[in-house]
Amino acid sequence: ATSCPNTATTMMHLSCGVLLIASVFTLQGVLSFTSPTTSSRSLASLKMSSTWADLQTTASNTKVGGALDQSLKEIANGTGRPFVQNKLRLFGSNERPKLTLYRDHAGWCPYCQKTMLLIEEKQIPINVELVPMRSYGDKPESFLRMVPSGLLPALVVETGDGRKQTITESQVIMELLDQWHPVEDGFKQMMPNEDDSDAMQRYNQLARLERDLFSWWCTLIFRPEGPMGGGGMFSKLMGGGGGSSLPGAMGGFLDCLAKVDTALASTSGPWFFDFADHPTMIDFIYVSHVERMLASCAFWKGLDLRSDTYKKQFPALNAWLDAFEKRECYLAFKSDYYTHVKDIPPQYGPGYDGGFEDDRITFQKNIMGRDGKSWTLPLSFDDPVQPLYRGVPLPLCVLKAGEIVGDNGVVGSEGTSYETADPEKMAEACRQMAGWKLASNGDKVAKFAARGGPEGAKNPRKGFGAELADPYANPDAQLVPYVNTALQTVCRALLAEGGPSSHEAALSEMKQTLETETPKDKARDVSSALAYLRDRIGVPRDLPLASARQLRAHLNAAIDVLY
Repeated sequence: ATSCPNTATTMMHLSCGVLLIASVFTLQGVLSFTSPTTSSRSLASLKMSSTWADLQTTASNTKVGGALDQSLKEIANGTGRPFVQNKLRLFGSNERPKLTLYRDHAGWCPYCQKTMLLIEEKQIPINVELVPMRSYGDKPESFLRMVPSGLLPALVVETGDGRKQTITESQVIMELLDQWHPVEDGFKQMMPNEDDSDAMQRYNQLARLERDLFSWWCTLIFRPEGPMGGGGMFSKLMGGGGGSSLPGAMGGFLDCLAKVDTALASTSGPWFFDFADHPTMIDFIYVSHVERMLASCAFWKGLDLRSDTYKKQFPALNAWLDAFEKRECYLAFKSDYYTHVKDIPPQYGPGYDGGFEDDRITFQKNIMGRDGKSWTLPLSFDDPVQPLYRGVPLPLCVLKAGEIVGDNGVVGSEGTSYETADPEKMAEACRQMAGWKLASNGDKVAKFAARGGPEGAKNPRKGFGAELADPYANPDAQLVPYVNTALQTVCRALLAEGGPSSHEAALSEMKQTLETETPKDKARDVSSALAYLRDRIGVPRDLPLASARQLRAHLNAAIDVLY
């Protein structure tokens, strides 16, 4: 039951599985905060934050925390920002929605993701209920009575006479939602006009191409294929030539991806169709699985489709991905590579190592946080494998609170990248969002992390398909107070204001507190609990990647002190 620490000096193998349990690290159930006057705080004031309630107040006193408090209230009444765990979306409507979408809690399901992206883009008023996937939790009996198969997503429609009808299959749900919310009623167009035979033919061809791409991806990732030897990917592509120069599934996948790139390049904008200046139905059909292709190809095949090499080979595809990442609603549902390589095997089967071996090993270390850089302080501004700033890296309310200027010269706007943003302001905003989230549910997070202690997870319980999914495990009760103290010191370091010098002082204080307040005979057990937590931080469910990497790295900094 004990998770081995992953420090700069001790690299341990991580088993595949689920991330944080759905009920622990979410905004639902967070205490309502008052709105204290924002003020500058010194390290001394952080030291006085000795309880989670104190840390909540400290977090709320930051500009970022205050903005997130306000966002939380808006989310609760259905008027807030796009968010993976929204339960109500009104989009200006004054009526109670008659539609309820059931989607997965952790943000793993690609079919739920594409459905939610359509809802956000069309701004369809709807209720949302969150249900676990079978791989990491039990579905409620109330849901199984409606959907005996347990399929997600599911749409429940309340008719005028009070009856309820349940619809499954994401494509059917998306098409019905589009039909029920037409352009004539002020909603965005998502399909070509039916009387435009050429456009409908293109749509159907693109839909078939998406299925071809999906098939090649499955063949490449989920069937054994030998490595292609050492050396970088560029040399293997013989100067950047087409996929046809490569054998087997790798060549077939890249050839199919080239057809997708050609289709995107044939329009004047970044999307598959020119009839709108926004993504449409076919864009959503593609993007959820393309996102998973990026992660799985890098991790299992050493194929970095977002690298400069592949930006040149697939420019239209990369421009399309950039355009999605510039939208706040996409950020709300976008996972990181670590989350995907954990959530893919329980859904599709194990991925097989192969492809460009040297690059694969490098990427795997980066994605798993074992390269001594990607989850280690001090963090680089950007990540070499997962670009953070080609689009919106944090919720707009956080960017505005942090006074972070986008590449378009505007503070906290979407539709732009943030590659030239102030690194210090960005890092502080990312840290404070993580600290705010940790403080909001600290007691429960400490108990959850204590499952990783030597006496944790000893109770008989049901197992799940994802290896780390353990929602019924008990914590190591004797370890909880020590884990609680350690997490509070981490939280204080995350919340430090005043730039790099204040953060360095907070890290020094964290080190001193951990050394003096953690008994020697408990230090390794606490470090195992922190590692258990670190390995279960999920994106986007817990935090966006730009903030989640800060939380992971600060937990590793604490582990380095204790282990």
